[in-house]
Amino acid sequence: MLSSKVLSLARRLPTRVIQSRSLADDSDYAPRVEKSINHVTLLGRVGADPQKRGTEQHPVVVFSLATNTNYKYDSGDFGQKTDWHRICVFKPSLRDTIYSYLKKGQRVHVTGRLSYGEIRDEQGTARTATSIIADDVIFFQTNSAE
Repeated sequence: MLSSKVLSLARRLPTRVIQSRSLADDSDYAPRVEKSINHVTLLGRVGADPQKRGTEQHPVVVFSLATNTNYKYDSGDFGQKTDWHRICVFKPSLRDTIYSYLKKGQRVHVTGRLSYGEIRDEQGTARTATSIIADDVIFFQTNSAE
C-alpha cells in the first residue's frame, strides 16, 4: 500500500496522456516523408563520344565513364582495375552542353544519383542496367600532351 505522502505528491504532478497513432486510426494523419541519400561522385575519363537517345518527348544523352582502382599485390607488383559507368543526362542545358562539347578521352567530374532499370535491345530482350543520372558534370581542361 502506498503511503499518504506518495499519494498526495502523485496527485500534484501534472499528468499527460500520450496516445500512439496508427494510419488506420486517423484518416487525417499525414505520414512523415523519410529523408534518404542517393549520391554518386565520379572522376574519370570519357569512354566514347556522347550519344543522343530517347524520344523527342524524353531526350537523353548517354556516355560511358571509366574509373580506375589501383592496388598492390603481395609480391610488390602493381595492378589496376577499370570500372565502366553509364552516365545519363536528362537536364536540358546540361544535356546540350555534354552533347556539343564532351569528347572521348576527356577527364570529367560527375555528380548524380544511382538508378536501376531495364533496357530492351532491338530484338526486345530485356536486361538490367545500372546508370548514373547526372546532376552536374565538370569538364577538366585537357593539354595537347595528354
